[in-house]
Amino acid sequence: MAFRMFSYDLGIDLGTANVLIYVDGKGVVVREPSVVAMDKNTGRILKVGSDARNMLGRTPGNVVAMHPLKDGVISDHEMTVKMLQALFRKTAKKSPFAPKPRVVISVPSGVTEVEERTVINAVMDAGARRVYLIEEPLAAALGAGLDIRGANGHMVVDIGGGTTDVAVLCMNGVAVSSSIKVAGDVMDEAIAWYVRRRYHVIIGQVTAEEIKTRIGCVYPRSEDVSMIVKGRDVKTGMPKEVSLLSSEISKVLEGPVSQIVDAVLSVLGDTSPELVSDISENGITLTGGGSQLWGMDKLLTERTGILCTLADDADSCVAYGCGKSLGWINHMPEGPINIARKRMMRA
Repeated sequence: MAFRMFSYDLGIDLGTANVLIYVDGKGVVVREPSVVAMDKNTGRILKVGSDARNMLGRTPGNVVAMHPLKDGVISDHEMTVKMLQALFRKTAKKSPFAPKPRVVISVPSGVTEVEERTVINAVMDAGARRVYLIEEPLAAALGAGLDIRGANGHMVVDIGGGTTDVAVLCMNGVAVSSSIKVAGDVMDEAIAWYVRRRYHVIIGQVTAEEIKTRIGCVYPRSEDVSMIVKGRDVKTGMPKEVSLLSSEISKVLEGPVSQIVDAVLSVLGDTSPELVSDISENGITLTGGGSQLWGMDKLLTERTGILCTLADDADSCVAYGCGKSLGWINHMPEGPINIARKRMMRA
């Protein structure tokens, strides 16, 4: 009884762009960019989260600010562990008797066994007592409030920073899924490359993301929106300003967005006619930060012929889904769980 009184469980959306932590009984209490700033000489962590993100491209020679995750998976184990340790401290109960938390953490549906084990080891090293994995589209569906308990099919498109996960869900499981490494980060890179090629101006990752957020669109707007962007002239190295239009950014984003659309169409093509019929009635739910790009719901509706709806608080759906799954934690098998791979093994 005393153990339960002091114990606490966490649901974590470990994203390439942001980390969200849900504390059982409290909701989402941590929402920080997945960025770490470290002193290269001493190995000491200087900043984590938004403070570290503000240092991207602005650090002296002995300091490096970095994303320890890439394409939805851990690329730097040590930095991920230190980042999670710092974020765990924001959620910890102020008691010397509090045990380590149990953690439900999301992973892309296309994650490999090696990548799963890397996630589990990082979370354990950061201070977790037990680790349970849940596929991102399943967590997103739970967080969006979809009723996936019955045989009626639902479709979720979760567009994050590193990956886009597309899944058809029913009976608390994933029937068909696909995960591609095309999402917000690829869009940012495309914008930065375009500005350099077209205007001979170098901009940073943070500026590219701001362009995408403020004037980025994937469907024609009624009015063109403009934005003044500051960067460094390629030839002279001096500061330079350019004016960008939403119409030209729309063309830049055509490539990455067409791959996302193709992934959605591919999953629909692999889905049984009965489930496709359900989806046509229930619609497609969009979650994740990338789904909030202007016109994404309109474009997918046009290309699929199925009504696509942006979920409420789309950024937080995966975190809330991890939080909801904490209610099943006593019945979940510990360690790697990948429904899609298990299904392929049975086949």
